[in-house]
Amino acid sequence: MVSDTRSKYPIRLGISTCPNDTFAFHGLLTKAVDWRGLNFDVQLLDIQQLNERLFVNEFDIAKASFHAGILLAETCWVLPCGSALGFGVGPLLLASQPGTEPRPGDSQRTLCPGEHTTASLLFRLFYPSHTRVENVVFSEIMPRLVKAQADFGVCIHEGRFTWQRQGLGLVEDLGTRWELETQCPLPLGGILARRRLPIDVIQRVQAVIRDSIDLASSDAAAALPTMRTYAQEYDDEVLMQHVHLYVNDWTRDLGNEGRVAIAELSQRAIAAGLIPHGKELLVFDNGW
Repeated sequence: MVSDTRSKYPIRLGISTCPNDTFAFHGLLTKAVDWRGLNFDVQLLDIQQLNERLFVNEFDIAKASFHAGILLAETCWVLPCGSALGFGVGPLLLASQPGTEPRPGDSQRTLCPGEHTTASLLFRLFYPSHTRVENVVFSEIMPRLVKAQADFGVCIHEGRFTWQRQGLGLVEDLGTRWELETQCPLPLGGILARRRLPIDVIQRVQAVIRDSIDLASSDAAAALPTMRTYAQEYDDEVLMQHVHLYVNDWTRDLGNEGRVAIAELSQRAIAAGLIPHGKELLVFDNGW
């Protein structure tokens, strides 16, 4: 936990333990960048844990799946910095037995990494009547598939680089399917900020996050110790593959293309009956 008592506004900040976040937030976590007078109280959690705790109002600012973000649109902005989206970044639908595919009905079981993750939303969009779904912590999915404790799994994070050595089969890259159907980068997750926060506080938070991203981008090796702390089972090569895949220009600023991608995700989810009508996640643009 990280804190600084100078600020009038203590900020409960949640970020994920994924290498792209510990890379991007290395400067903030270590105070290698100026906190601009803010008082950050930081917790690092699995993305679905972050989603769940945002729903019960335990964070002021937090990384969240865009699926969760859309559901929280009435009370949260998405910040233009800190997001994970792009081409070639999507979750993989893996099979315990190579060569098998999901069938309509509930005779098969698919493991998903949390009810409100974007990965789970994509599976439900593309396979709406296929298999039973069980939500588990993302790190459990590949081990359970290897043990044949489920038929399929929606794999995220470092698993994109390690599934083949586990002897699993690739059914489909859900991100590639999204790209082909929408021509948009896949919006996975972003930094949500409570609308109740003062505008100047949100502006300062954005500036700190942007400084942290810029610092890590200028000296990636310096961020490795922070990344290793939260992903000890992966070697440095896998960690940096993860960074190169998920940290890009859209991480520093969503831009128009990022905004269009988020809108496309919400529109498709609404059309499929997976998200209520009227949910529009807006980007906080004041001061940018």
